[in-house]
Amino acid sequence: MILCCGEALIDMLPRESRDGEPAFAPYPGGAVFNTAVALGRLGAPAGFLGGLSRDLFGRMLEDALRAAGVDPSLAPRSDRPTTLAFVTLTGGQAQYAFYDENTALRMMTPADLPALPDTVQALFFGGISLMGDPCGAACAALMARESGARVTMIDPNIRPGFIRDEAAYRARIGAMMAQADIVKLSDEDMGWLMGPGPGAVADHAAALLKGGARVVIVTEGAQGARGFARGGVTVRVPAVRATVVDTVGAGDTFNAGVLAALAETGALSKEALGAISADTLATALRMGAAAAAVTVARAGANPPWRRELER
Repeated sequence: MILCCGEALIDMLPRESRDGEPAFAPYPGGAVFNTAVALGRLGAPAGFLGGLSRDLFGRMLEDALRAAGVDPSLAPRSDRPTTLAFVTLTGGQAQYAFYDENTALRMMTPADLPALPDTVQALFFGGISLMGDPCGAACAALMARESGARVTMIDPNIRPGFIRDEAAYRARIGAMMAQADIVKLSDEDMGWLMGPGPGAVADHAAALLKGGARVVIVTEGAQGARGFARGGVTVRVPAVRATVVDTVGAGDTFNAGVLAALAETGALSKEALGAISADTLATALRMGAAAAAVTVARAGANPPWRRELER
């Protein structure tokens, strides 16, 4: 099982009632939730670990996970409310208002973390769950506890506007990247964390590999994605052409495609990742790109089912 650790929340999307009044409609979401759903739809054994509420929205999230074939049994439950993200559109650009204080997601603590069964092969971390506490501390503690024995992957999916303590956040992300076997960053995230400059992507990837990562993946939007691994392995794959409706969930789906492909090719172990070939890494990036292309071609975070990639 690939266990996705982090946030599940409800996106309240703007709508209009039949009487023309402004309204909001609830949709399950969250970066880590999206990756879990995408993994399940792609046919990979997947689980979710993050604070879930027993309220109606928490049940909606759990139902959506189960419908995708994702096991939510390891997620701590509480009677606290579900995190809500109200979305407004200004000139086509989404702006978010988060209602997150004292929620089931935000208040997950290291003490809530369960023992993991042997069926958990790999763990994925990322998203806004790494920014706030105590949930961020819980995710960091889980990474530290499990990274020695199981494959770990991190995609910080940085949202600078949400960060309240930049120094503390940078320290947390830096420590988690040093523990991770797979580090995935967008080129924008890499620039924010490690600095811009000519040749910066390759140089920063080399530094991350030297720091402990076995594989580094950098997405560059319409330019595709690059992968770097130990032994001088470097690959580049193009983005898959698509008519873009919106980019919500594209990176989350890409992550799922990469993990699903690595699992299918027998490369989702520390030993295999440490000696991964260019062909195997390129295959994983291509599956990530193909899955993301389906997601961007339709509204919202709606990852593809495996059969959609096999047409």
